[in-house]
Amino acid sequence: MAGFTIVWVGQAFSLLGTNMSGFAWTIWAYQETGSATALALAGLFFTLPLLLMSPIAGALVDRSNRKFMMMISDLASGLVTIGLLILYLTGNIEIWHLYVGNFISGTFQTFQWPAYSAAITMIVPKKHFARASAMNDLAGNVSGIFAPMLAGALLGIIQISGILVIDIVTFVIAIIALLIVRIPQPEVTEEGKQGAGSIWKESAYGFRYIFERRSLLGLQLVFLFGNFFTNIGFTLVAPMILARTSSNELIFGSVQTAGAIGGVIGGLAMSAWGGTKKKVHGVLAGWVLASIFGQILFGLGRSLPVWAVASFLFTFFVPLINSSNQAIWQSKVAPDVQGRVFAIRRLIAWGVMPLATLIAGPLADFVLEPAMRTQSLLSDSLGWLTGVGPGTGMSLIIIFSGIGAMLVGIGGYAFSSIRDAEELLPDFAADEGAVVPETV
Repeated sequence: MAGFTIVWVGQAFSLLGTNMSGFAWTIWAYQETGSATALALAGLFFTLPLLLMSPIAGALVDRSNRKFMMMISDLASGLVTIGLLILYLTGNIEIWHLYVGNFISGTFQTFQWPAYSAAITMIVPKKHFARASAMNDLAGNVSGIFAPMLAGALLGIIQISGILVIDIVTFVIAIIALLIVRIPQPEVTEEGKQGAGSIWKESAYGFRYIFERRSLLGLQLVFLFGNFFTNIGFTLVAPMILARTSSNELIFGSVQTAGAIGGVIGGLAMSAWGGTKKKVHGVLAGWVLASIFGQILFGLGRSLPVWAVASFLFTFFVPLINSSNQAIWQSKVAPDVQGRVFAIRRLIAWGVMPLATLIAGPLADFVLEPAMRTQSLLSDSLGWLTGVGPGTGMSLIIIFSGIGAMLVGIGGYAFSSIRDAEELLPDFAADEGAVVPETV
């Protein structure tokens, strides 16, 4: 675990800088536009290339050195930050520059996740897959604690330009950490031979691999529909809080920090515990619990204490979901095809997220927000649930999208191919380099 820990520390610093920049840009964008749609578009321009480029990115990751691909991704994100910094310092920054920067960063980040996931398989013992995944969630949530605090405290002192400089420094730290660690390339397996060929054939192999295994496809459909509902709701969290608090940066930052603390505690618990014996329970039950005690409660809240508790509970269950799912995939998929398969896995899971983002912003700005700010049939019938006024229309969307995500988790238990995935799929023995049947 030593090599993984060095890489993990570098990525943790990088996440800290990225989250600080993200917090600063969110405040800036909302103050400039006052629009939930503008914030939704910023997320869309980051997510869209992740989906469009995933098949080719996965094939290139399997063809290339995983460490090199991670370094290129970090370097490109750092260059984008430098570009935005120059625009800000010269007084030429506009909201569309943020969209372009997010699109470029998203394009190169397409390579980061499959390369990192496949690299972990090569440097971490199989029995620690779930713990390594939990540590990654932990890194994200630790940065989530300190990023809003640091960015909120430093914005008035060093402004956005200073925050961006910190982000650039953290990218350098991540690259140095990667240079220190040796990440071996996987041996070619039978699955790798079957998927070999042109770049187009290898790009399509991830689809073929997953669609031939109903259990893997079923798991990703859970994430597809779950992410759809969750993304509709959480696209509106930032503008909802800012609308209901007259753009109070302290409250917004406190809610983000509470969520990060929940993720840290959840990640620590998963790192120590390792998750449920049957990992699929961690996935499905985790969706149900996160939706009820996180998203639905978030929409019902009208003040900082409730939002903070909901944010804490939602992120507390996220490591359980992600680590359990990651452990299943890393155990079942041969290392030399994980770049292709994991890229398509993310494409399926995130496939409808741009649609969710496009729905969330206009639905809030043009339908539910106007209806809930004045006397109407909707405000008269549902005003008791969220109150009436700025932000309450977005609260309604968050509540109902949370109900949808909860039903997805419950529905997963109705299909044997999903609830019995670990028994139905052969287990890849990564340490021995062979596929062996799993004992039932």
